[in-house]
Amino acid sequence: MPAHTESRHFPPGELSTGDAPVIVVRTNDTRRTAGRTLVDVSHRLRPRDYTIALLLDEHTTLTTEHINAVFFSNPTTCRHRLQLLRHIGFLDRFIRNRPGAPNPVCWLPGVLAARYCALSRGESPPTAKTLRERQDRAYASPTLAHLLAVNDFFVSLLVHARNRPGADLTRSWSEGTTAAAFGHRIKPDGHGVWTTGDAETGFFLEMDRGTEPIGRLVDKLASQRKLRAEGGPQYPILFVLPSRLREQNLHRKLVDRPEPTLVVATTSPESGLDPAGPVWRLAGNGRHRLTLADLPSSHGLPGPLNPGPARPEDHPLRLLIDTTS
Repeated sequence: MPAHTESRHFPPGELSTGDAPVIVVRTNDTRRTAGRTLVDVSHRLRPRDYTIALLLDEHTTLTTEHINAVFFSNPTTCRHRLQLLRHIGFLDRFIRNRPGAPNPVCWLPGVLAARYCALSRGESPPTAKTLRERQDRAYASPTLAHLLAVNDFFVSLLVHARNRPGADLTRSWSEGTTAAAFGHRIKPDGHGVWTTGDAETGFFLEMDRGTEPIGRLVDKLASQRKLRAEGGPQYPILFVLPSRLREQNLHRKLVDRPEPTLVVATTSPESGLDPAGPVWRLAGNGRHRLTLADLPSSHGLPGPLNPGPARPEDHPLRLLIDTTS
């Protein structure tokens, strides 16, 4: 059945009031989209699309704003592209409407993106049922706001690298990938490697939203201490706290319960919103703020509990990097 052109508004939160309607090409025959394969849509996919899929596969979900900041220079172009990828079954999305709370459009791997990501790793692709359960789990997650805050952090570093020659986020791992890579000895919210020139700063991320006692934050350092003693890297543990007051309270607690074998650094919104900038306060080092690149960090020797320096295949934007130059 021939396709027709339809004028349609995006759901609330995807386009602000006053934006012109977006033209979306749709087909009346749903059977033509349900059985599509990667080969069927390959002529419409670009390296950027595959990269978006891989980031979503690693970090569960990203908002329209996240994707625009990393990959596009025009938000309308970004929304058009994401709608096309959804239309052909490559991506999917949800909006979780909550009174009085931000309701961003959150993107997920669709059937074809999930298939691509699994096959690119040599794995069997998920069944339709498995994928739907995975998507619904992300939608219903009580920790969705926490997950989006963690992903904000990594997106901010990617944006900084996009605008600063010589800076790069060469590794960006989710909680699950991080736990597996370090022998399940630790369970931070994520791990990354930040590169500036020839210097590399590995780090573990702890995103705090003020929902648990300060003492519990300090308790998380016990597993880091054990990993370090068993041959893990000497990476700073980065605590991102919701306020300067909570940050000060954490430093007071660290004075009472020092961790001399660990590097702990903290920040809060009052210190600045660029995690690569001079926003990090080292525990036991007064109130002076350091950049992420200035924090003490050592990969140590690679081993069963230490993946070592970032490799080219770790780069979150690896498919967009020109390896011929």
